[in-house]
Amino acid sequence: MIETIVLDVGETLIRDDRNWRSWADWLDVPPHTLSALVGAVVVQGRDNADALRLLRPSIDIAAEYAAREAAGRGETLDERDLYADVRPALAALRGRGIRVIVAGNQTARAGQLLRALDLPADLVVMSAEWGVAKPAPEFFARVLAVSGAGPRSTLYVGDHPVNDVFPARAAGLLTAHIRRGPWGYWWADDPEVRAAADWTINSLTDLLDVVSP
Repeated sequence: MIETIVLDVGETLIRDDRNWRSWADWLDVPPHTLSALVGAVVVQGRDNADALRLLRPSIDIAAEYAAREAAGRGETLDERDLYADVRPALAALRGRGIRVIVAGNQTARAGQLLRALDLPADLVVMSAEWGVAKPAPEFFARVLAVSGAGPRSTLYVGDHPVNDVFPARAAGLLTAHIRRGPWGYWWADDPEVRAAADWTINSLTDLLDVVSP
């Protein structure tokens, strides 16, 4: 029986298009150029930050992030960025007695912004706040530490095979791959992803069927 569901953030709960557009504006390139490079790294199974490195091979992403913040053009996140199914699905899961946790590879600032949205979740925590990021096994050890349930009673949901599905499965958790966002759509039918994921879902509302007795 699933007792806890832990959800990734980018392209699981929130749309990343505004984030990529803001990076394109900051680096003074057309948004479609950066979008194309994001697509390129997706199909190669690379980290999404590599799209920025293709534009600026010597880029220090942390330094650029800090410069954006200092210039008043930093990270933003509000209700517009949530997928439409987030609030109803999470509320319905909690209504069924499921513990809902949000834990993704995001900045501490993103954690603050997400918590300010008052999502129907029991805990919202980001990798930067833990000091360890996916796909490191230590991240999923932290997930289990806050889950309140055993690994086979904890379901991790995400769009990214390398960051979400494979390491969560390796940690002994149940896994769901969501067909959403570039990674979710491109890798949804990959045989290895299908084999590693206990479920493939098209929407967060599909999780209600997953937890049904």
